[in-house]
Amino acid sequence: MKFPGFIGGSYRTRSKSFDTQRTINLYPEVSKSGTSKNIAALIGTPGLRLWLNFPGGNIRGMIRFNADLSVVVSGPNVYKVTASKTVTLLGTIDAGTTPASMASNGTTIMIVTGAYGYFLNPTTNALSTIVDADFIGADTVQFIDGYFAFNKKGTGQFQITQLYGTGIDGLDFATAEGAPDLLLSLLVDHREIWLFGEASTEVFFNSGNPDFPFERIQGAFIEQGCGAKFSPAKLDNTVYWLSADERGQGMVQRAQGYQPQRVSTHAVEYAIGQYSTISDAIGYTYQQEGHSFYVLNFPTANATWVYDTSADEWHERAWRNPDDASLNRHRSNNQIAFAGENLVGDWENGNVYVLDLDTYTDNGDLIPAIRQTPYAAANNEWMFFNRLWIDMEVGVGTVTGQGSDPEVMLSWSDDGGNTWPIEVRSKMGKLGERMSRVIFRRLGKSRSRVFRVTITDPVKRVLINADVTVGVGKS
Repeated sequence: MKFPGFIGGSYRTRSKSFDTQRTINLYPEVSKSGTSKNIAALIGTPGLRLWLNFPGGNIRGMIRFNADLSVVVSGPNVYKVTASKTVTLLGTIDAGTTPASMASNGTTIMIVTGAYGYFLNPTTNALSTIVDADFIGADTVQFIDGYFAFNKKGTGQFQITQLYGTGIDGLDFATAEGAPDLLLSLLVDHREIWLFGEASTEVFFNSGNPDFPFERIQGAFIEQGCGAKFSPAKLDNTVYWLSADERGQGMVQRAQGYQPQRVSTHAVEYAIGQYSTISDAIGYTYQQEGHSFYVLNFPTANATWVYDTSADEWHERAWRNPDDASLNRHRSNNQIAFAGENLVGDWENGNVYVLDLDTYTDNGDLIPAIRQTPYAAANNEWMFFNRLWIDMEVGVGTVTGQGSDPEVMLSWSDDGGNTWPIEVRSKMGKLGERMSRVIFRRLGKSRSRVFRVTITDPVKRVLINADVTVGVGKS
């Protein structure tokens, strides 16, 4: 029989005995043809192909200035880079490691890093620190209708610059005053400013008022705030963020009009609830082959969760440390679409990578693809597992080196996913061996079993389904 639920996302609950599914470095793709071998498959997440290295340090921020020019902040260094990979050092900013938020008005880029702000002209290479006494620091900056808009750090207010300029007037501000909380972050979507506070969110628009052009939209007050100032990101014509309010925190919301719609599951929320810190979470979005992904990195918790809007499923992404084989948060920290590629910056070093579905390592490090299945159980009867066949793409071995004779590793747990005492292996087929079959036999008995399928060889990974032959009895 087919293995029910073999294809799916991560859903590991507070009780492992209830559900302990995990999908790591794989994402579900649902068939729309109606004639596919299965209704869905698990596809390997993209590997990291090195695009450029910037010697300044971790990639704090990136922005596309135009079709041929982007700006990258690596440690304290600010670089401009062309689509043909010509790199120019423009100067330095503060030496922190916090994210650098950037926005462009087509001529000038504004950069804010918390306590500091800067203006950059990529055409003239002029980089200057904002010394205006009316600027007291900002965490996020956006561009809207000719203005730079940024939060006034430590207050419930946001400020704007002069129209298509860099001047800052201390009177050009507004307060998100629907609730008395601090303004943590802001995001522009469809020419509206979303103002994320600690416990509430408000949306402003350009009313054309000559005294101050932005006013709150009536009815656009949301009693859900922001749990991490760098989590808001826009995708699929709406806004996503990690929420918080006066009753708690740790849900992922998507705006539906001006109402929050919960997209996180209880399992995702349980995982987030175990993290000692979530306020440092960083979100970014990207699109690839029709999938739209919201990527949420938790630096302190060392974890990465990804929501795929097309499948309405969550999966995990992880970087495998080659020194100890431990699983850690994904290397990516931010993203831009530039030079025909999806580029991401590394949180630890100056590497910028291409998110490449045809690259099967993370810049040379092995990528573990893991599917931990739902429970196989039969009303507490003994189940005798005679055979497990994994329907997957085979014959995808590399020409030489690791992966030339790739393997699938299978382990299982009979105690609620707490221990995994046995691991067996089966061949995936060398390059071109398309008739190979991934079969495991004589797998013992259990009343309740969870299987774990793992692939670490640097080859294409596509899991389609599984077929299990089981006998059920009392002994």
